[in-house]
Amino acid sequence: MSLIEKIDKNRLPRHVAIIMDGNGRWAKAKGKDRSFGHQEGVVSVRKIMDAVTQLGLKYLTLYTFSTENWNRPEEEVQALMSLLVSAIHRETPDMMKKNVRLTAIGDLSRLREDAYNTLQECIDTTSANTGTTLVLALSYSSRWEITRAARQLAQEVLEQKINPNDITEAMVSDHLTTKNIPDPDLLIRTGGEKRISNFLLWQLSYAEFFFTDVFWPDFREEELYEAILYYQQRERRFGKTSEQLIL
Repeated sequence: MSLIEKIDKNRLPRHVAIIMDGNGRWAKAKGKDRSFGHQEGVVSVRKIMDAVTQLGLKYLTLYTFSTENWNRPEEEVQALMSLLVSAIHRETPDMMKKNVRLTAIGDLSRLREDAYNTLQECIDTTSANTGTTLVLALSYSSRWEITRAARQLAQEVLEQKINPNDITEAMVSDHLTTKNIPDPDLLIRTGGEKRISNFLLWQLSYAEFFFTDVFWPDFREEELYEAILYYQQRERRFGKTSEQLIL
């Protein structure tokens, strides 16, 4: 029996974020090049998107390429950019069929020109879709994002548009790249590591964390369902007591 049958469809997380880790180690264990792991990782993305749309989740964010990843060997970076282009080209028709809307967060100006253009084309093509929103975190890191927001707020203070004492958490959120995207309810990290690696530091304040030893190329529907079941077993208090939640 699939774990999907145990999931309470009335208590689904609105937004799931995933750190897709372990592609390189998975490939190395099989005696393959790291690029082989990234290629198989795309298969996992397709499988998880199918599962997410079947469940009816509203938002899925995938940590696809961090600002730190630019420091990897040039050959691997270029292979990842080429893989991004081919994957988006290939998956756009399926996103249209499944009513998926694509968007992206991060310093997109650093992307290779063909990757940026392909990404924007898919974002434009799917912009009217009303099903799951797939968010790709590309050339992204939280420290970059928060620093950028601080600069923007500081500039608005200099221009006397706002008073420093009037800056609120909501105003900070509105200056992040995730503006208009709800904070994640559940963070999943594959590959055995138990850290969030500069990912959505502000937005994950009240998320539930699910860590698994499964490498991303082996992460499939049942592993996603397991994570969602874990989420549904958690008590979401948001600073309140258990007794207050009952009232």
